[in-house]
Amino acid sequence: EVQLVESGGGLVQAGGSLRLACTTSGFTLGDYAIGWFRQAPGKEREGVSCISKSVGATYPTYYADSVKGRFTISSDDAKNTIYLQMNSLKPEDTAVYYCAADLSRRWCGSYSFTALVADYWGQGTQVTVSS
Repeated sequence: EVQLVESGGGLVQAGGSLRLACTTSGFTLGDYAIGWFRQAPGKEREGVSCISKSVGATYPTYYADSVKGRFTISSDDAKNTIYLQMNSLKPEDTAVYYCAADLSRRWCGSYSFTALVADYWGQGTQVTVSS
């Protein structure tokens, strides 16, 4: 059974940092691209970052403009876990953060990624940034 479980969310002051983790099981992590998405209250879900180790990936790593220079995505294959290090957090980063997996090696930054099409989704973790 494929599972993606997010953790690491919480309450932090503006300017602070959090590290989210997406722990995966049921598939070979290196075969999939893993993305982070977020959904703020009253807003649509949006893609935040993505990582793909597949040969021929269009974007081995991808970041939305709103988080470039502040967020860093990384993977620990031994732990089957993808991390999202979030620094210099802003109140507008407040959202439920989800991780998702897709088998397409060109998924990161693609139309499908933007359109929220993915093979598997996690349940989400809340991030709240206070001003």
